[in-house]
Amino acid sequence: MSSEPILLEMREVEKTYAAGADAPPVAVLRELNFSIGRGESVAIVGPSGSGKSTLLNLAGTLDRPTRGVVLIEGQDVGKLDELALARLRNRQIGFVFQSHYLLPQCSALENVLIPTLPHPDSGRIQGALDRARRLLGRVGLGDRLDHRPGQLSGGERQRVAVVRALINSPALLLADEPTGALDRASARNLVELLAALNREEGIALILVTHATELARQTQRVLELHDGRLRPASGEPTPHPPGASA
Repeated sequence: MSSEPILLEMREVEKTYAAGADAPPVAVLRELNFSIGRGESVAIVGPSGSGKSTLLNLAGTLDRPTRGVVLIEGQDVGKLDELALARLRNRQIGFVFQSHYLLPQCSALENVLIPTLPHPDSGRIQGALDRARRLLGRVGLGDRLDHRPGQLSGGERQRVAVVRALINSPALLLADEPTGALDRASARNLVELLAALNREEGIALILVTHATELARQTQRVLELHDGRLRPASGEPTPHPPGASA
């Protein structure tokens, strides 16, 4: 297992949602414990409605737990205000979703650079521009910089979305069913790309997917069952980052 220091940790996390005036709250996550080290890759599998996206939203600070603690680099994110959370997300976390959410009027290069807009420093902008071009070339889109989303295939649009998620050099990349709208070959290629970038960029990766065969390209595969995480069928019991195997 990874000997890297813990980047993200969830302790006894619970998430419930109101079900209606006369119905008890619905518990989606129950006393969930999870951690991931820097540069580690973890896949989370489970049926639709099991809470995978909820878990990812908590990890990405897009939502807050009903109970429990979420720590990023040892900091309790529940104690941060919305402005501090927005800064943390922009600088530390990259998101890739099932839909690419690219702006149709912008080129591939312009879409990638959108997360850098809160940082208007000219030196930083030039560095981001160089990084965007390099990463787009790395994912096979070096000759598509000026193409708009409508001129790209589904797989190409998702690759642009991946580069956009990486442009600010985040410590953590969260991918929520990123292959759901792709054909089998494109899905396999995208997951292989995520795994390669995880190794090359040293970014921690959490991949949520229904596809166990794709999940197995990560270092650990966990299943979300009854609101808790457990090793997926056939997987060894995971050790926390930093622990001896």
